[in-house]
Amino acid sequence: MIHSLAGGVLADFENILFAKVETSEGPRWYIAPFSVAEGENVLAPVGSAGRLEPCRVLRTELCTRQTAPVPVNRARTLEKKLEND
Repeated sequence: MIHSLAGGVLADFENILFAKVETSEGPRWYIAPFSVAEGENVLAPVGSAGRLEPCRVLRTELCTRQTAPVPVNRARTLEKKLEND
């Protein structure tokens, strides 16, 4: 973590794995709390009710809070990895 001269935090270099998955509502970015790769199946919360549905991973990115594809505090988290068919 780097602090500015004014006392605020400029950057947090924590790495966060994001996965872009194909949902019934279109592609969405999720935080992946486990290792996942392109083409794997995962269980993801979808819609305002957060119903869980099986989805396929389209791509992954290892990011910091500053380089994340979506705001980290607004991103949903994948539930678990599913067995590939």
